[in-house]
Amino acid sequence: MSTSPTPPSSAPQDPLLRSLLAALDATPADVPLRLHVAELLLAAGDAQAALAHAAQVLALDPASAPARDLVQRALAPAPPPSPRPEPDPGPGGAATPPAFDWDRAEADLGPLDASRLAAHDVEDGPDPDATTADLTRPRTTLADVAGMDDVKERLELAFLGPLRNPELRRLYGKSLRGGLLLYGPPGCGKTFLARALAGEVGAQFLSVGLSDVLDMWIGGSEKNLHALFEQARRNAPCVLFFDEVDGLGMSRSQTRSSGMRTTVQQLLAELDGIASGSPGAGGNEGVFVLAATNAPWDVDPALRRPGRLDRTVLVLPPDAPARRAVLEHHLRDRPTDGVDLAPLVARTEGFSGADLAHVVDTAAELALRDAVRTGRARPLTDHDLHAAWRQVKPSTGAWFDTARNVATYANGDGSWDDLVQHLRRRKR
Repeated sequence: MSTSPTPPSSAPQDPLLRSLLAALDATPADVPLRLHVAELLLAAGDAQAALAHAAQVLALDPASAPARDLVQRALAPAPPPSPRPEPDPGPGGAATPPAFDWDRAEADLGPLDASRLAAHDVEDGPDPDATTADLTRPRTTLADVAGMDDVKERLELAFLGPLRNPELRRLYGKSLRGGLLLYGPPGCGKTFLARALAGEVGAQFLSVGLSDVLDMWIGGSEKNLHALFEQARRNAPCVLFFDEVDGLGMSRSQTRSSGMRTTVQQLLAELDGIASGSPGAGGNEGVFVLAATNAPWDVDPALRRPGRLDRTVLVLPPDAPARRAVLEHHLRDRPTDGVDLAPLVARTEGFSGADLAHVVDTAAELALRDAVRTGRARPLTDHDLHAAWRQVKPSTGAWFDTARNVATYANGDGSWDDLVQHLRRRKR
């Protein structure tokens, strides 16, 4: 069947439409292409040209339903424009502006995302049934922590012993409520110890960071903090762990922000169990509050008074067994060849766990560099590890310099006796 040439179009044509019309001239029997061109012309306002193309499609395929539908739409009259209301003359004959048409404005704008326009209403507070942080049940226990026997013994006497002996606890009137402050140089495993402690007691673990508490709205931080404690109380026994607590419970004498002051006051009230509606020890029964910080001297003294975070545990850089375990852990999934860790363990005293991980990463980079240079992969050797050890400096030195000043000039109440003893042993 012969086809007539492509009908001209009076509508302005963009480059794409011109290309499609040229293709249609080359293949006039291409029904899908002709229907597509007709749709574009109709959308551009050239109903006459669209109708001509639809007619040619019907000539090729009289039963084409899309072509029949296009013909009906092309022949349909255009809707008349909506008349604008005439201004209503006022009492003095002056025209008054028409009232704003909200319905028409909403139709022009389309659907809106109400959540972007909703104001933050602090008065309502957080939903008490909503989960504010992720609860986990760690499988790690203190048996998984290599070395650090002094820390484990301190945790056993101050925390785990009363829990494992309920009869003795009742005899001595010891509550399950507890607060423990882990402090020491950064990268020495305070967070890992907190998880291991939760796994040891078989409790839920709720880790809280600054972003979980601090809020830009007045009163929001206090409500977030209350919601976290309520979540821990509902899921008791629960270990509620505050990482970098010095950022949340900074000494009120060092901050000028009224918002931070009220946040510290809310934290004090939650630790006392007053804000839960059940004053006294019963408010936090079964909630073990742990906190970690690299700067305990910046924590508000009221947080460390008896009944709150009153027990402190110094978490020092890993000892020799712990250093070996850390190195073995980071070498576990890497190819090695006859590595003897004993000399490296002896030379890395004072290195934090993060420093030891950096030593292994640096050794892997050295081996990778040789593999790229020679085109042959090779395992990590003692030479790589010792070369990396020479490049990596322990990061705990600056912390001990600050700690030495605090232990020397700010230990009038004996708060840092364990730190003083360690510094003396370290000096010897």
